[in-house]
Amino acid sequence: MLALPLYDDTPRIATPIATYGLVGACSLVFLWQAGLPPRAAHDVAFGLGMVPAVLFGYAELPARLQMVPPWATIFTSMFLHGGWLHLIGNMIYLWIFGKGVEFGLGPPRFLAFYLICGAAAAMTQALVDPASEVPMVGASGAIAGVLGGYLVLHPRGNVVVLFWIFIFVRLIAVPAVILLGIWFLLQLLGALSTAGQPGVAVWAHVGGFITGMALVTLFRRPGVPLFHPARTRSFALAPRQRGPWG
Repeated sequence: MLALPLYDDTPRIATPIATYGLVGACSLVFLWQAGLPPRAAHDVAFGLGMVPAVLFGYAELPARLQMVPPWATIFTSMFLHGGWLHLIGNMIYLWIFGKGVEFGLGPPRFLAFYLICGAAAAMTQALVDPASEVPMVGASGAIAGVLGGYLVLHPRGNVVVLFWIFIFVRLIAVPAVILLGIWFLLQLLGALSTAGQPGVAVWAHVGGFITGMALVTLFRRPGVPLFHPARTRSFALAPRQRGPWG
């Protein structure tokens, strides 16, 4: 089964320049990564990715890999990705949910919110396994914070999801509280079942999501309400004339 979110029903109030900028920055950095020779790409992953053991002083990188101070890798790691699927999956979620959160915060606050959520996500993953020497890369921790913020701002908003089961293909509007609630539950279960094992940084997703839920109330613009009401009908077949990006 394939379940892919395509677009949501949040109003288009202004151009989401911060969301555009983050998608563009991650894409450009990945194109740079993809153009590097294998040895250089490996060095970048260790030099700019967040390595918990290096961050906490349990290990030290060779001099040629010490590209930035260890604390700075909390932020540089957010703009690196491990492959095309990693990048595309993250950017789809950032594009869909980032716009709704940015409209509630404004571009400067949204950018600060994004970076803080990403830092909290990275620290959550690092604290779970502080001796790990595996570099963490990717925007998914920061994007998890965006998802948490979206859940607080637009819990009754509808996200059009492509469901594909064998020959059954439908676009269905799913309430954000259900879609994101299931997403968070899967991340939490995955984190609990893979504790101490290398792989996807699911604890970063958990930490980022909770941070986003907590911080969005502080970062929202004056007068922006929480828990926006529904704007379209839930569990309805999406109109075919709309494009996948809203």
